[in-house]
Amino acid sequence: MSAGLPRRVRVAQVVAVTVLTTSSTVFGLTTAVADDGPSVPPGTEASAEPPVKTDGNDPDLKMPEGGTLAPGKVLDIIQVVEDEGGEERREDTNADIKFALQAEVLFGKDSAKLSPEANSRIAAIAEEINKQDAAKVRVFGFTDNLGSSAHGDVLSKQRAEAVNGVLSKQLPPTVTFEIRGYGEQYPIADNSTEEGRKKNRRVEVSFQRGATS
Repeated sequence: MSAGLPRRVRVAQVVAVTVLTTSSTVFGLTTAVADDGPSVPPGTEASAEPPVKTDGNDPDLKMPEGGTLAPGKVLDIIQVVEDEGGEERREDTNADIKFALQAEVLFGKDSAKLSPEANSRIAAIAEEINKQDAAKVRVFGFTDNLGSSAHGDVLSKQRAEAVNGVLSKQLPPTVTFEIRGYGEQYPIADNSTEEGRKKNRRVEVSFQRGATS
């Protein structure tokens, strides 16, 4: 189970993970087809048609003179795990790990004072940072769009600093921090509903994945 998350989770999504059985290569790219068995009862299939003939010299199938293929690129794989109440979310990519904690589990209403429960959640994140041997940690605060924008900017920065204050005590002195308060910028949900605003009121802690993880 991911660090800092309760045993029960609501969402576990891995992008680009599919069970495939056959593949073919076209223009240097590998495509695959899932083998799910016959789509109709055996013995009722349509008669097999001969394959369509392709003219390898057709100019429409050739690259323009002097053209080249772009370099190969490995697409990032994102895994998302969220606890059942949506209070904590973890995102893993090939390069980074990010935790998002809703403000309600860390602070009182319109406050930057950490609750008793917050320390255990932050400690679990610190444990993961140590495990990954991260050299730099980003701590960003966010609010919903209620109240003035200026107030949101200040509150989000204060909350990020409060979380950083606990983290820094549990990490090596060589770790550097980037602390920012973005206020109502970069919402991740609809601010027109309380459910959405609750998700937007958050503190995110992100860092690079270790080379040996």
